[in-house]
Amino acid sequence: MEAPAAPHVPGEPGFSLQITVRSPDQMLELGRRMAKLLRAGDLVMLDGELGAGKTTLTRGLGEGLGVRGAVTSPTFVIARVHPSLVDGPPLVHVDAYRLGGGLDEMEDLDLDVSLPDSVIVVEWGEGKVEELTDDRLNVVIHRAVGDTTDEVRQVAVTGLGERWASVELGALSA
Repeated sequence: MEAPAAPHVPGEPGFSLQITVRSPDQMLELGRRMAKLLRAGDLVMLDGELGAGKTTLTRGLGEGLGVRGAVTSPTFVIARVHPSLVDGPPLVHVDAYRLGGGLDEMEDLDLDVSLPDSVIVVEWGEGKVEELTDDRLNVVIHRAVGDTTDEVRQVAVTGLGERWASVELGALSA
């Protein structure tokens, strides 16, 4: 993985890191590395085209967090909870693709109740879950579109809010 990164300025909001991922295995590894930075109360928002690698990244997060159960796309069930096997926080994996805008439609999921004790990962969450917390990790995965077998992805990771102001995101590119 390659990561051109701006120098991290502690306390600077919205610090971003760009990472080039060349295979699904590298996407899994990125998820495992990211899991080391996460703790209960963290919200991770994933965005990217269909097939970009959002669920693969989340699978790596699950492996890194040591949670139970296969991490698969929750498209049709909307959300899955994966309890920890290592006395860590559970992983709540949400796919908001079929949901309309706003937190109101997601209220039945009780994400606001789950957030303090869990790591919540929301695929397609933009415009839907930002109201949960000012502190979140935004991950945008770009891939070549059209008729291509190219597995290269450009991953933009942005830490927002006080929680992420002192976190060294450069550890993700190690």
